[in-house]
Amino acid sequence: MKAENFRIAGAYRAHDLLRLCALPLTEDRPSWLTTAFADAPFAVVRRAEAPAGFVAVGFRGLTRSQRYGMFVAHDDVLSALSPEDLLGRPACPGRSRLKVLTALREIVERGCLEALVWGPTGSAGFELATARPTVTETSDLDLLIRMPVPLTRAYARLLRERLASVERDVGLRIDAQLETPAGGVALDEWVEDKPRVMARSASGPSLIDDPWADSVAPQEARR
Repeated sequence: MKAENFRIAGAYRAHDLLRLCALPLTEDRPSWLTTAFADAPFAVVRRAEAPAGFVAVGFRGLTRSQRYGMFVAHDDVLSALSPEDLLGRPACPGRSRLKVLTALREIVERGCLEALVWGPTGSAGFELATARPTVTETSDLDLLIRMPVPLTRAYARLLRERLASVERDVGLRIDAQLETPAGGVALDEWVEDKPRVMARSASGPSLIDDPWADSVAPQEARR
């Protein structure tokens, strides 16, 4: 891993992919996890509170049903990659034509998200980080968009329309999440003018009217 992709212990954020030096021992560890970890020693940071010196992570296996959450010590983290770190990573040989990776490439080439800070999560993010085949023909494309400042709903609709054009052209679903000061908020939900939206944070989901209530005065996101 590149040195610049290492994060200071305690600064890991939801959806960061952590490369670990060892698999923590737990009594209820599923049988598939040992093989999955040997194949790709990575875990994704979860939105959950963790004890001091630890971070909440999730492991994934070969199937959708193979998911396992636990805490890992900061000392066991070798390096970290954020979703935005993955945009310049090439696809595994022979897999660039998969719909998810095609859609990701189209979003970049069309400039759908302009100068915003964003990147892939889910199966696409995991595959790009680990070089382990994870994406399938039926996979959705999951995206994280950093949004520390308020996003007008008018501009949110413009972003959603651009992503919808890629969905139609490639033939898949794109699930974009806004990373706000209050937690993760679905772009699809924010564009609907609902009085309250669901924000997912380390303390759990909550319905709020303004994900940026404690941030700077409202303004349109960078364009």
